[in-house]
Amino acid sequence: MSIRARGRSPRTVRFPGRSLRTRLLLFITAVLVAVCAAMALTTVLVQRAYLLGNLDDRVTNAAERSLGGASLHPDLTRDLTFLNESGHPAGMLAARLDADGTVLAAATVGQDAPPQSLSGAQTAALSGIGTDGSLHTRTVPGLGTYRITALDGDGVRVLTGLPMDDVQDMISGLVVVEAVAAALGLTVAGCVCAVVIRRQLRPLGRVAATAVEVSHAPLCRGEVTGLTRVPERDTHPGSEAGQVGAALNRMIDHVESSLAERQRSEERVRRSEERMRRFLADASHELRTPLASIAGYAELMNRGTDRIEPGLAWRRVTAESARMTGLVEDLLLLARLDEGRPLQSAEVDLAALVAEAVWDARAAGGDHDWQLELRLDTSPLVVGDEARLHQVVANLLANARVHTPAGTRVVATVEAEHGLGTIRVRDDGPGIPPELLPTVFERFTRADASRARATPGAGTGSGLGLAIVAAITAAHGGRIDVRSAPGRTEFTVELPLTGDLGADTPTWSARASLR
Repeated sequence: MSIRARGRSPRTVRFPGRSLRTRLLLFITAVLVAVCAAMALTTVLVQRAYLLGNLDDRVTNAAERSLGGASLHPDLTRDLTFLNESGHPAGMLAARLDADGTVLAAATVGQDAPPQSLSGAQTAALSGIGTDGSLHTRTVPGLGTYRITALDGDGVRVLTGLPMDDVQDMISGLVVVEAVAAALGLTVAGCVCAVVIRRQLRPLGRVAATAVEVSHAPLCRGEVTGLTRVPERDTHPGSEAGQVGAALNRMIDHVESSLAERQRSEERVRRSEERMRRFLADASHELRTPLASIAGYAELMNRGTDRIEPGLAWRRVTAESARMTGLVEDLLLLARLDEGRPLQSAEVDLAALVAEAVWDARAAGGDHDWQLELRLDTSPLVVGDEARLHQVVANLLANARVHTPAGTRVVATVEAEHGLGTIRVRDDGPGIPPELLPTVFERFTRADASRARATPGAGTGSGLGLAIVAAITAAHGGRIDVRSAPGRTEFTVELPLTGDLGADTPTWSARASLR
């Protein structure tokens, strides 16, 4: 019982284990052999038909001549004297027949010799031939193969035949010539085909070598770049090998880019996990500090008022509680922004918003030189959450105040052009270290190691201010950038303006210094 897999049809495997070069050579050789055999057979058959036709014409002419000679003596049924006439070809045989087709007398014409009578066995080979003029082939013992016909004229019946040796020799010679020519032609054609096939398949061999080299490349580790490609000369689309080479190059490019993208994704995941672990550790540390302070003051209060003044303890507990509350609110704000929760939406005047934020910053840091620049041709209106946008500007100004020494000039600039409202906060402080710039907008990033504070005991801060600025800006469809060098640090916030700006608003420009 034969069991076949469902959905699969049996396939015949031809030339298993043989190379394409060998299969092509075998196939071409088989085709050439078939063509040569067909041509040789056709030539032999056509030549044989031609020679037999010529011989048949000669036999018919000889039979008519013999019938004419025999008709001179119709009463002599055994008379073969017409064979003595000149002009008969050597080897021709003739016979007289009776009404039943029986051979009465038969003889052959010799070369420069009188006719010779046929023996009984030879005569028997001529029996059974009708006098209808049809042509027959008979083998006469001792004489060879003859082409024979018999004619009947007014009761005179004559059988005439010519030998076929010349025709058969010619056909045999033609077969030999055809065979030799075919053998030589096939040998030459096979050698030429082998050379041509080898040369034409060289590009395919180079493509295969490239594929083998790529298969040996360590794709499971390290950065996958610089994989071997098929040479450009082997990627021409006009040839099949070139199409295969071009397809292999495209596949290698795809594999390389896919592996590189996978490695980048894995690297991003790893960095994200690291940032998450660092975020949790920093958040835990930031929350633990005020909790420890609250717990310490509560413990002192439990031990009695003689150890600490109650008012001072409550003020410190209140301050640490406010600090912890602010930190938790910042974390919740970042979480809401990460989730993409919608913010309030209303038209906000950036100029008024920045002016209010600068006044608030001046009140908090009077030892700095605060300046406001409005470079406007129209009222810069954006659609967004006014409280959050105010928090963006306030955090940038607070960052400049906290991380620069007293007397530092801080300039807040508002611009509106090309459909964007731009807020710039610039200071002439010590700047941000270059190694900190790539991560300055990440959470819990601090610049205390290199940027001096306005007051030495101001505390370390949570490191969430600039992260909140970046998150709020992105939630409003804007972008933020920072450039820093010693003596100049500038944060740039760009927000899309509303579409109907400046229709009924005057153009104005102002610069103010607040002290």
